[in-house]
Amino acid sequence: MTTLDELAIGQNAKILGLAKHAASYRRKLLALGLIPQTTLTIVRVAPMGDPVEIRSRGCNLSLRRTEACLIEVEII
Repeated sequence: MTTLDELAIGQNAKILGLAKHAASYRRKLLALGLIPQTTLTIVRVAPMGDPVEIRSRGCNLSLRRTEACLIEVEII
């Protein structure tokens, strides 16, 4: 299983699921449109590795690495 925090700049991925143990954060991600089967691209990573900027559905979002590790993805 690959998580979002493991991807490199420019990689494309499809969301497979969200971690079940972080229910409140899971609701936040779903509200932002990061639902299963959504595709995304890693746009850039901050110099110290945190946060990670992604592009999904025409919007750019920045996520902390601790948040990105909760998103299970498949590289496409």
